[in-house]
Amino acid sequence: MRATRFYSAFGLAFVLAWVLTAGIPGFTAEVHAAVDVFDFETAEQEQRFRELSNEFRCPMCQNANLSSSPGGVAADLRREIYRMIMEGQTDQQIEEFMLARYGDFILYRPRLTMQTVLLWFGPLLFLVIGIWVAYSIMRRSGRESPEATSSLSGDEEARLKALLAQKKNGASDKA
Repeated sequence: MRATRFYSAFGLAFVLAWVLTAGIPGFTAEVHAAVDVFDFETAEQEQRFRELSNEFRCPMCQNANLSSSPGGVAADLRREIYRMIMEGQTDQQIEEFMLARYGDFILYRPRLTMQTVLLWFGPLLFLVIGIWVAYSIMRRSGRESPEATSSLSGDEEARLKALLAQKKNGASDKA
């Protein structure tokens, strides 16, 4: 009797586990990755699409370009780029459209303008300033004479030399 209950409970558990893992639709959580599939007329159009989607930043993700961003806004912008390429617009026209709509932030590599000079040359400027400060400090410390850094008087230095000589002689006597 016990064996029958064990096997029926085991069978019920097995069926329940199978249903939950094997997947009756609706019981399992499925993740469907959205993949953009675009049909291009020429390989050149596809190449332009790839280059443009790599040049623009996802406005939502901030650290990803449009081609690598999983965001919905990025998908919309990829569709917009595709539409504009298929309409025959040039890369310059597409870039102007994106800049007008999203500003300079949309560019993954910002242009060199008065607003971005510090962004482009700031790290180099700070490196040069750091090297100059380190050089100045080292040069100043090299100018100081040994007399100025010595805190012992003449008598104290003579006494120190005598003690060191005595210690040296004492060490050689023991050997």
